[in-house]
Order: sequence, then C-alpha cells, then structure tokens
Amino acid sequence: MEYITDWRTSTRTQGQGRCVEIGFGADRVAIRDTKDRAAGHLAVRSKRWSEFVRGIKRGEFDV
Repeated sequence: MEYITDWRTSTRTQGQGRCVEIGFGADRVAIRDTKDRAAGHLAVRSKRWSEFVRGIKRGEFDV
C-alpha cells in the first residue's frame, strides 16, 4: 500500500469542513472526506487524476 502525504483541503471551504481533501503519493492521488478522515480514502493513479482535472477545466462534466 502506498503512503499518501501532503493532504490539502480546498481554499474554497472557508473553514466550514464540508469538503474533500486531496493527498499525494508517488504514483497515486487520494481523496477523503474532511469530516471523517478515519473512514479511509479513494486512491487513483496520478495520470487518471490529471485527466479528471483536465476534464473539469474543459467543462466535460458540466450539466
């Protein structure tokens, strides 16, 4: 299991604690709930995460 470090919370949460955190490992990016960090996280390969972020920026997931 890869060690995930450098957890970051979005600056848009404004201290409300209603967001997700993103953590980084050698070849993985992990996502966890800020309200329940002990519940675990979802990890994806860094390449897939980059593709997901590009899709967001392009509006591919807009309704």
